[in-house]
Amino acid sequence: MFDDSNFIGTLSIRPNPSHMDQQPTSSANNPAAWRRNRTIHSLAEAYSTVHVPMNAGWWKKLMAFSGPGMMVAVGYMDPGNWATDLAGGAQFGYALLSVVLISNLMAILLQHLSVKLGVVAERDLAQACRDHFGRKTSFALWVLCEIAIAACDLAEVIGSAIALNLLFGIPLVWGVVITAADVLLILALQSKGWRAIETIVAGLVFLIGGCFIYEIVASRPDLPEMLRGFIPTTQIVVNPGMLYIAIGILGATVMPHNLYLHSAIVQTRDYPRDDTGKRVAIRYATADSTIALLFAFFINAAILILAAATFHETGHQDVAGIEDAYELLTPVLGASLASTVFAVALLASGQNSTLTGTLAGQVVMEGFLDIKLRPWIRRLITRLIAIIPAVIVAAMYGASGVNKLLILSQVILSLQLSFAVVPLVWFTSSKIKMGRFVNAPWLIATAWIITAIIALLNAFLLFQIVLGSAE
Repeated sequence: MFDDSNFIGTLSIRPNPSHMDQQPTSSANNPAAWRRNRTIHSLAEAYSTVHVPMNAGWWKKLMAFSGPGMMVAVGYMDPGNWATDLAGGAQFGYALLSVVLISNLMAILLQHLSVKLGVVAERDLAQACRDHFGRKTSFALWVLCEIAIAACDLAEVIGSAIALNLLFGIPLVWGVVITAADVLLILALQSKGWRAIETIVAGLVFLIGGCFIYEIVASRPDLPEMLRGFIPTTQIVVNPGMLYIAIGILGATVMPHNLYLHSAIVQTRDYPRDDTGKRVAIRYATADSTIALLFAFFINAAILILAAATFHETGHQDVAGIEDAYELLTPVLGASLASTVFAVALLASGQNSTLTGTLAGQVVMEGFLDIKLRPWIRRLITRLIAIIPAVIVAAMYGASGVNKLLILSQVILSLQLSFAVVPLVWFTSSKIKMGRFVNAPWLIATAWIITAIIALLNAFLLFQIVLGSAE
C-alpha cells in the first residue's frame, strides 16, 4: 500500500517504459502510478541551484525565494494586457478596474496552488497532467497549451514591433521580423545562470513600473471615479462590448502558461525536501508571488487609469490601439516625455515577456511529451508560429489590424484558461497527490468557484461570438 508521506518525499526518477506498459497510469485512484511515472525534474539544469539559508531570518529567506514571482508577474503585464487595458479605459472609463482587481485576486490564489504543486509533488503542472491522464488527453492538453503560448507569443511579437516602430520608425513588418532575433539574447542570458535571468527580469519590471508612475502623475486621474471603478457592476455582463474586453483582461491577467511555469521554476530553490522545508518553501514562495502580482496589478490598473483619464474623459473614446495612445499622450497631457516613456515601457514589457515565454514553452513541451529540444529550436518554432500571422496582418491591414489581433490573442488565452485551471485545482485538492499538504476545504471551495466563474464567462463569450454580437 502506497503511503502519501512516502510520495511527498520521493525523488524524481525516469520511468521504466516496460513497467509503464503493465499498469494504467490515467486513474486518479492509482497513487502507485502517480509515483512511478515521475521523471527528471522540471528545468533539470536549474533544479535546486539557488541556495536558501534556512537558519537565517525571514528577510533573507524571502530574498532567497524572491525571483520566480517576478518572472510569473511578467506574464501579467505583457503587451496583450496593454491592448485590453487601453481599450477598456478609453471606451468605458474606470468601470473595468474591478475586472483588473478580481483577475489579480484570482491569479494570486491560482499561483499559490501552482507553488504548492511544484513544491510538494516536485512536479510541474504539465508533468502532473502526463502522470495522471492518458496519452490522448495529455496530448490534447499540450496542443491547447501550445495554442495559448502561441497567442501570448503573438502579443509579445506585436508589442515589441509596435514599440520599435514608435521609438525608431521601423515599419511594423520589419519590427515583427526583428523580434525573432531575441533567440540569441535568451541563449546569452541562460548561460549566465538562473539568478542572472531573474535579476534582468526584475530590473525590466521596475523600469515599467517607474514609467507608469510618471504617466499616472502626468494624467491626474479623477480619484473618486477611479475608486468607484474598483466596485463591480452588472453592466460589465450586460454590455457585450464591455464583456468582450473584460474577458480579454481576464485572459491577459490570469495566463494559463504561467501556471505551468510557476510550478517548475519554484523548484530552482535549494531547500530541504522534507515536510518542514516544504512548508517554508510554500510560505515564502507564495509571499514572493503575491508581492510580485500586486506590483503587476499596479501596472495593469495604471494602464487602464491612464487610458480613462487621458482619453475617455477628454472625448477620445475612439482610441483604437497602442499607436493612437502614443500619438495622443503628449499633446493631451502636455507632458513632453509622456509618449516616449510609454513606448520605452512597452518595449521593456515585450522583451521581458519573451524571456518567460521561452521558459514556459520549454516546461510545457518537456512536461507533456517528455522530450527535450534545444531552447533555441523550441523558441524558433513558437516564434515562427507567432510571426507568420503577425507579418500577414501587419502587411495587409497595418496598425489597426495588428491591434485587433492583439486583443484577439488575449481572448484566445482566456478561452484556454480552464484547461490549465481545472487540473491544477483537481491535483492540489487530492489527498493522494498532496498528502498532508492537500488544500483546506475553504481553499478547495474557493478554487472551484473561481474555476466555475472562468468557465461560465468563457462560455458566455463564445455564445456572444457565435451570435455575432461581440465586438
